[in-house]
Amino acid sequence: MSQQQSGQKLIAENRRARFDYFLEDSIEAGLALTGTEVKSLRTGRANIAESYAAVEGREIALVNADIPPYGHANRFNHEPRRPRKLLLHRKQIDKLIGAVQREGRTIIPIRLYWNEKGIAKLELALAKGKKLHDKREASAERDWARDKARLMREKG
Repeated sequence: MSQQQSGQKLIAENRRARFDYFLEDSIEAGLALTGTEVKSLRTGRANIAESYAAVEGREIALVNADIPPYGHANRFNHEPRRPRKLLLHRKQIDKLIGAVQREGRTIIPIRLYWNEKGIAKLELALAKGKKLHDKREASAERDWARDKARLMREKG
């Protein structure tokens, strides 16, 4: 089912995450945003490519996500790269904290979108970093799939 059919409108996507990490569990989280951040997201300008989620005490925060300042907000504007609190259930937070501390996993944001109710949501994934040989193998598989599809088209 496409995003338009499910009522989700994409704001930003972290396409590099699938290349750099093995993604395991994914979780949907809300974001604690200010008014100017929401207005800036409505214009569709955000970048989560180099961001990650960090454990801060008993909470999880989105770090280094870039939401540019809203143009019409003058002195009441927000800081573009401030840490933003993620809104999760306590069980989800405990599960993520346990995976980070015990198993050495990383929490990576995959995509930022508006849900069907018009609320900004962030899809997070527990990830394990890929080594260089894993990245080479993934790119070789992708190249072979592309060549195979081209050969099948030519063959008939």
